[in-house]
Amino acid sequence: MIKKEDTYPIGRITKAHGLKGEVVFNFEDDIFDRVECPYLICEVDGILVPFFMEEYRFKTDASALVKFEDIDSADQAQQLVGSEVYFENKYVEEGDAEEVSLNYFIGFTINDTDGQTIGTIRGIDDQTENWLFQVETPTGNVLIPAHEDFITDINHKDKTIEMNLPEGLLDL
Repeated sequence: MIKKEDTYPIGRITKAHGLKGEVVFNFEDDIFDRVECPYLICEVDGILVPFFMEEYRFKTDASALVKFEDIDSADQAQQLVGSEVYFENKYVEEGDAEEVSLNYFIGFTINDTDGQTIGTIRGIDDQTENWLFQVETPTGNVLIPAHEDFITDINHKDKTIEMNLPEGLLDL
């Protein structure tokens, strides 16, 4: 059984396409094209279900037409419309961290360089030019710049990020 904490969101199925079971997949992260993984995970009725890709082709720089195995009609494809699409963390290798979207880091714990826990990433604020981690701390929520200059280490196995933040940043 696939657990949500072992995945991260990469997009959504927005509509059926044609008569042979293709769907339009709007994505925020094209990791499925850069990493060897034969399936995408769709949330169907609250359950994460792997769907093996027969083929896909890019429609735009943010959408693809996907044909899943055993989805062979417009009616079957329509059943997937509206489904959130996830990618399994285990397919992201240590070296691929720079190639994933920041959504991959939701659920990671941020520690400072002294090993003290700052909090857990609960979301990504991408409304400004500088993206921010939305971090839940024991004293409330804070925004921390998701900038590589502040990140000193990423441990994918333990889902932790070590950051060297400027003094006073958390007091803002």
